[in-house]
Amino acid sequence: MSQRHSPPSRLLSGLARGARRARGVIAECNYAQRRVSTLMTAPDRYLHDRDKAPEDYPEFLFRTSSVLLHEPSARGRARGQLVS
Repeated sequence: MSQRHSPPSRLLSGLARGARRARGVIAECNYAQRRVSTLMTAPDRYLHDRDKAPEDYPEFLFRTSSVLLHEPSARGRARGQLVS
């Protein structure tokens, strides 16, 4: 005799799978929005010679005054966590 899942349990598991996918999409969109916002407001974006190293310490401080990205822990990287 084969064991079959009842329709409500299959429906619930399908809904849970869909909710996890939606959560993943929303998390990825949130990350992309934060990343774009950080890149658009970075002081380096508005410098003429942004590929050159800073000439003095005050210029260095100005360039690093924007939000810094934090690397995830080794455990987070193993799970595929993005830089935030």
